[in-house]
Amino acid sequence: MEARRVTALVSLGLVGAVVVGLVATTGNGPDADVDIAAPAVEQQPAEESVSEPLPDPTPESEAAPTVEPGTIVQADPDPEPAPETAPPTTLDPNTPDLPNRGPHPEFLDVQEWIQTNATAFDEFDGKVLAVQFWTFGCSNCQATFPHMRDLYAKYAGEDFEVIGVHAPEFDFERDVNAVASEAVENGLVWPMAIDNEKLNFRSWQERRFWPRLFLIDADGNVRYDHIGEGAYEEIDAAVGALINEKNA
Repeated sequence: MEARRVTALVSLGLVGAVVVGLVATTGNGPDADVDIAAPAVEQQPAEESVSEPLPDPTPESEAAPTVEPGTIVQADPDPEPAPETAPPTTLDPNTPDLPNRGPHPEFLDVQEWIQTNATAFDEFDGKVLAVQFWTFGCSNCQATFPHMRDLYAKYAGEDFEVIGVHAPEFDFERDVNAVASEAVENGLVWPMAIDNEKLNFRSWQERRFWPRLFLIDADGNVRYDHIGEGAYEEIDAAVGALINEKNA
């Protein structure tokens, strides 16, 4: 009996020594939570991040040269010309409305043409036309002569033509030689259609007037109609606008 008690006490003593040894090994106090069952985890060193230097975006051969202070820099004597740009188109403030009134009336046969090699109205197709009905004895027609000369001098060419349609009011105005003489004397140098029977004078006008001016665009459409004298700046601007439209 005594031998058993001695053996038990010795066993308890050995267990106590083991527990004390474990506590001392962990370095924790008596109140620390220790997970004995969990194996110790060896901490790996953090992976080192290495940043590669960014490449220079400008190759050394293309880098801008360094200019020393006081150095005179000379401009390229033969620089590349800048691309051409079309100048902005500005509309003349005198330009009237130019609605499309449809194709001009058919131009009927006339007695003859003077001051031109043309023998028919359609030979002027593709141009902007100022078609003026007039007669040389009409004082209102005579008042338009300076403007018609200016208009012709400014615009006549591949894009524009004036056509006078001479329709007599009185018998003495039916003389073709007299018409030609009056045209030369007054500097009216553009083509003239001699409309002695007034076929076009009547077919182009429901109400008939001397003078009367029609502007025809390059496609053959009536775009402007003016009766009598005046409106000269407006007519000039309208012709310019129709020529610009043709060449746009």
